[in-house]
Amino acid sequence: MTQQSFDIIIIGGGLAGLTSAIHLAQAKLSVLLIEKNSYPKHKVCGEYISNEVLPYLNYLGFSPFNYGATAINSFELTTHNNKKIKANLPLGGFGLSRYEMDYQLFNLALKNGVTTLQDTVVHVDFVNDEFQIQTKTKHALKAKIVIGAFGKRSNLDVKFQRKFIKKQSPYLAVKLHVKGVFPKDKVALHNFHGGYCGVSKVENDSINLCYITDFKAFKAYKDIAAFQKAVVFKNTALKQLYANSKPEFDAPLTISQISFETKQPIENHIIMCGDTAGMIHPLCGNGMSMAIRSAQLASNLIVDYLQGKIESRKQLETQYAKQWKSTFARRLKMGHTIAFLFRQKFLAQKLLMLLKWFPFLMPKIIKMTHGKPMEV
Repeated sequence: MTQQSFDIIIIGGGLAGLTSAIHLAQAKLSVLLIEKNSYPKHKVCGEYISNEVLPYLNYLGFSPFNYGATAINSFELTTHNNKKIKANLPLGGFGLSRYEMDYQLFNLALKNGVTTLQDTVVHVDFVNDEFQIQTKTKHALKAKIVIGAFGKRSNLDVKFQRKFIKKQSPYLAVKLHVKGVFPKDKVALHNFHGGYCGVSKVENDSINLCYITDFKAFKAYKDIAAFQKAVVFKNTALKQLYANSKPEFDAPLTISQISFETKQPIENHIIMCGDTAGMIHPLCGNGMSMAIRSAQLASNLIVDYLQGKIESRKQLETQYAKQWKSTFARRLKMGHTIAFLFRQKFLAQKLLMLLKWFPFLMPKIIKMTHGKPMEV
């Protein structure tokens, strides 16, 4: 069987996969992007993105505001017992659906000469300093570099025996677009017992509602509607928003087994990006930005390696792991800490009282889960 050869093969066509594909193609490298789904496609996602990534997106030739993105500069937090805290976002952000953003980045990748394949990778072997890949439809491929950008969980995580995949994860996420009244410039986080819901506007005046909850708590109810009525709608802000809006989806999108366990940014010599390398808790609202930033870190180093500026694969892997940790370790730790505090009812109430008394603390906490504008 003849093997097609590329400089880089990227497994997964989400934000990390697409942005790295564009970056590397613009560096005149041959890039193959393998994605199992077709575009456009809705995904379970908060769809708020920190402005820290705007300089890099513009560098790649992508402006989210050309596709209807909403500018967001304020934050609101409500508790399960309906206390409210407001703050300005230090850096700001924007709202754009994954349906639109992934699709437009995919088109930009094609424009830049990225080869694409709709397929599923079933085997990745590293032999004689190169990768050999087989897909479900029997494509045989090889590459000097492979980027893993296949999301939260994959059959490849099982094949690589990654530690996080061996542990059961208790989280379920639910996402819906609705039409209704909600400020364009605000992102809200509404808490309820066992979970929280992010709310923000995206293009076409749609409101994205995406919540995460403990799956064991959800299982006590027969379906999503019953769970929302009994648990989610105890938060009056969410109850009013759902009651006064019209769903745009036939049914909510769901995803289970979401893991926030520690992952390694290098596995089997594959450079992991985005959720494949690590996930910040959604209540920190910065997972999409982290995916894009990780793609930039990986792409810059890969270009240097293939141009001979980094002497060995070991140095490439070491530098990426080091940069990934220095860029994201603090954010992830803060995300875990915030999530832990919100799970402890007594501590959560004390924290919220503190934020109410000292509102200047909220922007400082937000800064600890976000980065500075990306240098290009």
